[in-house]
Amino acid sequence: MNKKVLLVSYCILAFIGFSASAQQPAILLNDTTSVPQVTETPLFSNYNFTYKSRLDSIQKIVPLSYNEYVQKYIDIYSGRKDMMGRMLGLSDYYFPIFEKALKSLNIPEEIKYLPIIESSMNPHAVSRVGATGLWQFMFGTAKGYGLNMDNFVDERKDPIQASYAAAAYFRDAYEELGDWLLAIAAYNCGMGNVRRAVEKADSRDFWEIRKYLPQETRNYVPAFIAAVYVMKCSEKHQIRYQRPSYIKITDTIQVNKFVSIPDLARALSMEEEELCALNPSYKKKIVNGTDLSPKRIIVPKVSLANFAQIYELLNSDADTDMNVILASTDDRRVMKKASAAKAKPSYLYHKVAPGQSLGLIADKYHVEVQDLKVWNKLKGTTIVPGQRLKVFNSQAEKGALKRVRG
Repeated sequence: MNKKVLLVSYCILAFIGFSASAQQPAILLNDTTSVPQVTETPLFSNYNFTYKSRLDSIQKIVPLSYNEYVQKYIDIYSGRKDMMGRMLGLSDYYFPIFEKALKSLNIPEEIKYLPIIESSMNPHAVSRVGATGLWQFMFGTAKGYGLNMDNFVDERKDPIQASYAAAAYFRDAYEELGDWLLAIAAYNCGMGNVRRAVEKADSRDFWEIRKYLPQETRNYVPAFIAAVYVMKCSEKHQIRYQRPSYIKITDTIQVNKFVSIPDLARALSMEEEELCALNPSYKKKIVNGTDLSPKRIIVPKVSLANFAQIYELLNSDADTDMNVILASTDDRRVMKKASAAKAKPSYLYHKVAPGQSLGLIADKYHVEVQDLKVWNKLKGTTIVPGQRLKVFNSQAEKGALKRVRG
């Protein structure tokens, strides 16, 4: 029986492969793949009123402060002219995707610049602790926000799926913290770390609580502001737009069959590597669509000349083992032996005592409020005495938000 294939016109593709390595080898990269480390107290001998004025002029919702920390990262990113030129080129493809996802949850459009410092907009970027994809999701966080990882697919590498998950994270972070710079900081180190820093500083000003945050997060927010500045003011720094090596009009195909990407590439008369680049989340070069869970394939716009051949291919299953196995955690910080994991239950129950809040309970078990909400299917933060809350005590399964340091 023929299966229906839905073709939806999607967007202009501007995608190139590239290396995210720094152009200045003296600067080391930390866990976030594209945020260079700088001295903790950079000298501020070159206060630039022009930069301050430009930041003020481009500011929308997210505060774009100007200080010595931001200046240092402006110097760094404006000096990486080749890298930032490539970011300008890639933004033609990725920014419309990011903007649509962010707009769906009323997240400020400026957040679209975050993948520049997270991954250099490389969907295959993996940090040293296993954060993966454009938005650099850790395994547990990705699961908590509905991304699927199995033996066929890693949706952290899917630009569309991961962007909606990132938007949901920022919705929750802003709801809890009430400030966009704090939400951005939380994306790097977790809401718990930010909440504790707020309590220590008795302030909700990022620059006031900065000294109480992990080292990487102290640099993360200034780097974000600098990236926004350099992308918006690139011509002021002689950064030249680098046109991607190829531009194609693309279609989105929803399939409810297992489809071979190499076979589809041949039907499309294109290079296999190019089609894989358009669909970075599929691990085995197999798109594992089913009736219950159809999958998306991004392809160059289909011509009438080869439509029949493509239609025939899309309506026949790929020759592969179709067993789907859910992926286990790939958090490289945690390497427990299987025997030890079996010796302990994966979760426990906490009985809410009078006066306890989700924040206090999260601190008690060294987890995040969002973890508790996800595990217990809570829509808000309201809990009542006597309520039983599920708390995962296996580090491999608890889904700690982003790169919370142990």
